[in-house]
Amino acid sequence: MEPPDDQQAETSYTFGDRSTSDIVVRLRNEEGRDDWIYCHSKILTEKSRYFADRLSDKWPTCKILDSRYCVEVICQESDYDHHINLLRLLYVVSDDDAPEDHHLCHNVKSALGILCVAKELDCPLVVTACVNYLEAVPWEEGEEEEMLRVIPMIGSEAEPVLARLQPVDQSAVTGIFSSAFRFATSSPPLPLCDIKASAQEQIEYMITEDDDAPLLIADEVIKLEVKECVKSLFARFFQCLEALSIKPAVDSEVTSKNGLSLRMVVSDLSWAFQILTKMEMVRDFVVTWVDTSEKLVKVVEAMETAAETVEIRVKVTEVTSKVVEAIGYGTVILPTVKRLQMVKLWLPFVRETKPLVDSVVTNEEEDKEEGVRCKIDGEIWQALESSFVSIILALPSSDQAEILTEWLSKNGVYPDLTEAFEVWCYRSKVAKRRLGLLGGEEDGKDMS
Repeated sequence: MEPPDDQQAETSYTFGDRSTSDIVVRLRNEEGRDDWIYCHSKILTEKSRYFADRLSDKWPTCKILDSRYCVEVICQESDYDHHINLLRLLYVVSDDDAPEDHHLCHNVKSALGILCVAKELDCPLVVTACVNYLEAVPWEEGEEEEMLRVIPMIGSEAEPVLARLQPVDQSAVTGIFSSAFRFATSSPPLPLCDIKASAQEQIEYMITEDDDAPLLIADEVIKLEVKECVKSLFARFFQCLEALSIKPAVDSEVTSKNGLSLRMVVSDLSWAFQILTKMEMVRDFVVTWVDTSEKLVKVVEAMETAAETVEIRVKVTEVTSKVVEAIGYGTVILPTVKRLQMVKLWLPFVRETKPLVDSVVTNEEEDKEEGVRCKIDGEIWQALESSFVSIILALPSSDQAEILTEWLSKNGVYPDLTEAFEVWCYRSKVAKRRLGLLGGEEDGKDMS
């Protein structure tokens, strides 16, 4: 195996060409695999410091016969192909190669394997080529985990690969959160609803504590931005109510369009309430919903009971469920008159809505999509019931009596106020004795 003339161009060397090879790389593993790869010492020594050392006069076995013509490399079976690919790449990489000039790696897995071997055999050009490739191509989720395992072992030259996985500074997080929240509460047209849904999902993910800490902790700047966005959302909500309350139902297309707008805005309000709950900012929302409840109930009840209208009732009921829960369990403290108003307005509304929803779901079995849109989770009905009971039991006894009398006159239909009825009966019966023991018998008479 005579080496080619030193003046021969490097491009004349061909990987695996036995006729011009002057060195054999003997690739072996513990499973007994033994391959002889015909290479060229000029390529190996220029592109790999490992081979340069092995073929130098300084290597301990340099005087042994044939040691200068055969280099043995032991590797694992899983890395076998990566070693062969590395040797092949030594013939194509050069200092002046742009990363895109040739396909050095077939995929991410191959590139990672070659990178590890290149680091082991000290091949800086191949390391650079693999790093450039991995930094530029997309990865799958499983490959990201492999990157985090392998790249730190390579060293500082591979750090650019992990740039896409590095945490960003808080100002960048705040910027993207604000932009996403503005879009998520902008009630965009239907073609953009999927993007809006994605934005809403990611916002919730950003502020939720799971296995990791929340990506964003709301400061005063963030809270102000959120308040303004929700305020704008309510402004569009009021516009929808106004349009439906003043326009006569002559033009069905206009009415349908206004109804669709209301449904979308209320859906966004429902989502916004969840975010405000996580951020402990629900009070303004609850107060605004309470103040507009009377008009909202009148507008929705005036609509025809078509499936489209029932869907609006569903969305309104979902938001109301969240609001009355916040009131019923003391998350938001309101005066007695406001709490009584909420019960008197929404109790009849949900009583009328539930059979309508159940009827639409039953009748729309053939149209499953319509049925799903008009369906309310059973937990929401149950939450409404529990919240109403809590609110009622916190009202003055006389107001409780009025509400329970009306409920019993309806034959005890939904919502089931049995618990409130039983507590009222007990309280009323023992009231005189209780207050008498406290020296307030006369007060007890007044309250009975």
